[in-house]
Amino acid sequence: MSNFNAVLARNSENAPSGMGKHSQTVAFSHYNNLSAQLPVNPETGRIVEGGVKEQAEQCFKNIQEVLKSIGHDMNDVVRITIFLKNISDLNVVGEVYSIHFSDYQPTLTTAAVAALPLGALVQVEALISNGEGTIPNAPQAGDLVKIASNTNNAPTSPLSTQSVAFSHYNNLSAQLPIDPQSGKLVAGGAKEQTSQCLRNIKAILENMDVPFDDIVKINIFLKNLSDIDSVNEAYRAFFPDSAIARAVAYVPARTVVAVSGLPMDALVQIEAVVSHGDGTPPQAVEDRHGIVIWANNTDCAPRCALSTQTVAFSHYNHLSAQLPLHPETRALVSGGIKPQAEQCLKNIQAIVESIGHSMNDVVKVNIFLKNMEDMGAMEEAYSAFFPGGIPARRTVGVTSLPHDALIQIDAVVANAEGTPPKA
Repeated sequence: MSNFNAVLARNSENAPSGMGKHSQTVAFSHYNNLSAQLPVNPETGRIVEGGVKEQAEQCFKNIQEVLKSIGHDMNDVVRITIFLKNISDLNVVGEVYSIHFSDYQPTLTTAAVAALPLGALVQVEALISNGEGTIPNAPQAGDLVKIASNTNNAPTSPLSTQSVAFSHYNNLSAQLPIDPQSGKLVAGGAKEQTSQCLRNIKAILENMDVPFDDIVKINIFLKNLSDIDSVNEAYRAFFPDSAIARAVAYVPARTVVAVSGLPMDALVQIEAVVSHGDGTPPQAVEDRHGIVIWANNTDCAPRCALSTQTVAFSHYNHLSAQLPLHPETRALVSGGIKPQAEQCLKNIQAIVESIGHSMNDVVKVNIFLKNMEDMGAMEEAYSAFFPGGIPARRTVGVTSLPHDALIQIDAVVANAEGTPPKA
């Protein structure tokens, strides 16, 4: 048996097999990455009857069945992401959510999108801690603990914890542009709201003595894609944050998602994944301090001054979302959804191969479609890159994409060798 981590994909007959080629859960190292669950009855393969409440209940039932099949339960959930068709359904879905997390609250992201597969009203995704990890005979097997943290210097919510750390990552709840003292949205437009979201993230990290430059991935949920220039203006004021980061021009991997609605009618919401050099206890001394962040770009995929193509930390690589742009010309490829999906995946493949990995190391894929009716053609392209259907997957419909693209794809990739400690 190899002493390296292994990608472990699993499926249960008690949860829906879903649309397209993907696995219900893919474990690597100390995390299980679950595919987003639709409100599908696994016996009939159809959306359950009723409204959004019944659909939300089915989504969580499906997650529970997946977790049960791999020896985990809802207490092992680190992050929940809820996509709604209608933001007005937020309170109803929140009531269902609360039933499953009455004692411990994971981090949470909620947004409304233009469309969901099968015409669903809700889709729920989970990231799960994997205490034993996938390293054979690892000395810390079964001992790692979650650390949930909150600070009054950032907005608090009864439905979520601001940050949940497990192993070498902190996963933050998506931050709205809320003033933590007043509990209200800040005045102004997208620029001011973006600044407040990032200030809230910074306050959460400072509460844990974690530098802002330890962020490895940022996800921006934007109500109006036309606000992207204002968002970027605010973004540049926060990244890079330190002199060291400025010296190497470090910026995190990044994905921008155009949504149809956000809680409190906000214009922007920002989610962060943060490296955690110390890990969560217990960690052997030699496994603790000094693991480095590796940021990598290649000319074989489109570059962006505001993001790094892939940022590795410990046993994961987090990729920026890839548009169907030709890497040399940065022009949108022509021909419709299939060639655009192929180009997105070619860009991902080029990035993955540039860091010594292959598409077999991809554990999670997130697909953003302009038109949900393009699912079939997208699947044709996707299957050529993932014939075994190993990665977990999420697919949502978005209101718009940069360059007027039809598709955007990002990915999380296994990093078996990990990143080394500082010399």
